Amino acid sequence: MTNRTAVISGASSGIGAATARQLAAAGYRVVLTARRRDRIGALAAELTDAGHDAVAHPLDVTDRAAVDAFAAGLDRCDVLVNNAGGALGSDPVATGDPADWRQMYEVNVLGVLHLTQALLPALAASPSGEGTVVIVSSTAGHGTYEGGGGYVAAKHGAHVLAETLRLELCGEPVRVIEIAPGMVKTDEFALTRFRGDAERAAKVYEGVAEPLTAEDVADTIAWTVTRPPHVNVDLLVVRPRAQASNSKVHRER
Repeated sequence: MTNRTAVISGASSGIGAATARQLAAAGYRVVLTARRRDRIGALAAELTDAGHDAVAHPLDVTDRAAVDAFAAGLDRCDVLVNNAGGALGSDPVATGDPADWRQMYEVNVLGVLHLTQALLPALAASPSGEGTVVIVSSTAGHGTYEGGGGYVAAKHGAHVLAETLRLELCGEPVRVIEIAPGMVKTDEFALTRFRGDAERAAKVYEGVAEPLTAEDVADTIAWTVTRPPHVNVDLLVVRPRAQASNSKVHRER
């Protein structure tokens, strides 16, 4: 029988790539999706060379037709990790660019909706009986902060999607898990948000002794996924010790 299969979106870097490595190590066949063909191809080769079962499928989660075609080509799906997302800009609501808000909603909310809808039948039919939907949201989905309106709105949408889906699937053989990370220092998140401005990106983490790493978040994802099928971790909020809330962070001088 085919190995248990985990589909991971946004697997080309950061949390997605780290999650792929951890789930592969846990014995899953990992299906890596992202827009960057070269990145996920290299990761699939790395995992395969290490003796794991990994395949790469270039995919834009905002393209519903492409998502449906991808889902139709899968023979099995036991775990879906909706990780693709991101932030753009830090303008106040009064001057925020509607195009940025639209793009963030498309990826962080509709991208999750597309993949989840397309793969729910396979998840419910998981031969192992452990169909699991993971939605990687953010602490931005549970609180607000100045300059984050568009991203906060999108992640609140992702949070509510997870919460609603869990209610609607109650009694079905599918778990819905939300992982809400706080400050995570990756190579790309802040750099993308500030459109390549490395100085502004660095200031996000300035003085914070130990922000979370992608591996820290991947570890929480892998832990929740590998609990017995009857155990549902509804919501796991994970922050670095230095961060008490979205607006209170200890920074060393």
